[in-house]
Amino acid sequence: MRIFRHYEDLPDELRGAAIAVGNFDGVHLGHRTVIGEAGRIAQTAGIPWAVLTLEPHPRSVFKPDTPPYRLTPFRLKARLIEEMGPQALIVIHFDLAFSRVSARDFVQKVLVDNSAAQHIVCGHDFAFGHGREGNSELLLQLGGEYGFGFTCVREMCDTHGKPYSSTRIREYLKGGKPAAAAQVLGRPFEIEGKVVEGDKRGRTIGFPTANLDLGEYIHPIRGVYAVKVGVAEDGRTLWYNGVANLGHRPTFGGTRTVLEVHLLDFEGDLYGKQMRVALIDYLREEKKFDGLDGLRAQIADDGARARQVHLGVRIEFRWSTIATDEPRLQIDDLSAANRIPDESGAAETRAGDACPMGRHGLVPSPARRRSRAGEVRSP
Repeated sequence: MRIFRHYEDLPDELRGAAIAVGNFDGVHLGHRTVIGEAGRIAQTAGIPWAVLTLEPHPRSVFKPDTPPYRLTPFRLKARLIEEMGPQALIVIHFDLAFSRVSARDFVQKVLVDNSAAQHIVCGHDFAFGHGREGNSELLLQLGGEYGFGFTCVREMCDTHGKPYSSTRIREYLKGGKPAAAAQVLGRPFEIEGKVVEGDKRGRTIGFPTANLDLGEYIHPIRGVYAVKVGVAEDGRTLWYNGVANLGHRPTFGGTRTVLEVHLLDFEGDLYGKQMRVALIDYLREEKKFDGLDGLRAQIADDGARARQVHLGVRIEFRWSTIATDEPRLQIDDLSAANRIPDESGAAETRAGDACPMGRHGLVPSPARRRSRAGEVRSP
């Protein structure tokens, strides 16, 4: 996949594509349906397949002083999209000046004049242009004027009728339910970064840790987690079982949020290496201990509990390149408190289940409704 930071630089061989348009923070199952639909259309029509997104996240532009918010900073978002198989990722630099571009100008300049898009695909709640004036209905109208096809993918839900959404994922992470978040994402929530040097206190009590700064990532609830740890080695990722503390380290008077990861049954130097930490299960809240003996005993207990969790977890961390494949994610046995809340039923979800009605009523029935400019579709 080629990444284009300037939409004006799109080469001739990638013009005329089917383009999935959206922010796609999280690249969850709903996003994957939108991106995958563009891939299906591209494959059928024999045209390129592209994804268009915004960077940075608009929230960081309009509300720069708010706490970190992102589920997938750009590096991770790009990797997840690339694994699906599109040829191009078009990245629009979002700032206050771009926010003032009208919806019609965005379509004409970006999608028509510079991309020559043959087909546009978006989610049911996609909004764009100054003041979020643009929506699915406008794209359908402009498709008729400019001659591109259009597909609006209706709201996608799990088997219990709850929509796949980034907001829902954030709520689960803030509530100590990483397994529930994984069911919406289609994979465990990950924090990725370079291992930074810490104060090395873990070594002195027999539990060395690798530390990651959270940067742009949303801060899940503070506490101790069972984690899967991916370490970059010679162009590949090696996965280990681990236990991690995400928090301020109150026993040592810390104030900055840090992810401290202890790899089980691992020996080696991790400083400076790229590492992926997938949150599997929430074990307990963060505590302050009176002394090192109490802390050491608790860490040993956390490690034992994490080992039990890992006995019941089997996860493949790679997606198929086929756009419509479901994720290969299997979590056999996690704590009941970490399941999807009771009001939504059991924890099982399946990609591709649709709500009876799209949020804006764009799809009155499961049947496909076509127009000259394009279609409003229920996959």
